[in-house]
Amino acid sequence: MLEVRNLQVYYGVIQALKDVSFTVNEGEVIALIGANGAGKTTILRTITGLISAKAGEVLYEGVNLQKIAPHKIVSLGIAHVPEGRHVFAQLTVYENLLMGAFTRKDKSEIEETLQSVYKRFPRLMERKNQLAGTLSGGEQQMLAMGRALMSRPKIMLMDEPSMGLSPILVGEIFDIIKSISESGTTVLLVEQNAKKALSIADRAYVLETGRIVLADDAKKLMNNESVKKAYLGE
Repeated sequence: MLEVRNLQVYYGVIQALKDVSFTVNEGEVIALIGANGAGKTTILRTITGLISAKAGEVLYEGVNLQKIAPHKIVSLGIAHVPEGRHVFAQLTVYENLLMGAFTRKDKSEIEETLQSVYKRFPRLMERKNQLAGTLSGGEQQMLAMGRALMSRPKIMLMDEPSMGLSPILVGEIFDIIKSISESGTTVLLVEQNAKKALSIADRAYVLETGRIVLADDAKKLMNNESVKKAYLGE
């Protein structure tokens, strides 16, 4: 479904990604794990066209995304839940969700998706008229995920969904990610909490300073001694 080939990305003279290649198959949950500054967010931002690569390709269902504007990438079926949530603070929960459907035209289908988002996130239904900026961190994360679902994506790119959340909420967010995957949406997950990410992923890639240094089934990586030491606190 998604193929990243030999991606090289620079910030000025600093090389952030060095020949990064990986694949995501339809229906999978793929985790990208690594320390801060390893290049995980840069990968997601390059896929969605927010950053330009110096070399390499990003192919989605055979289409090279690097020739396509970011807003058009959304309408191809790719949704990005950014790090830090980035909800529209001055808009209500309902208005934020509608913003997620900006590429869609059919009003009755949008309403249908909205109801399914409310069903998945009952708290958003309760707070639909509340300004997004007044929500708690966990609620804002749910809103960012709900907003992404409003575009009816085939694949969701999630950047650090558990950041800054309490352990109980982290569990809740990961249960939701799992159910999103089970309902047929492919997930590419960047996550600092490697243990949680590996527990729901099919496969995972480990990044160090802009390179992929390990790739394997998530369960195998869970038992890999160097991964345990570096990322699982064992």
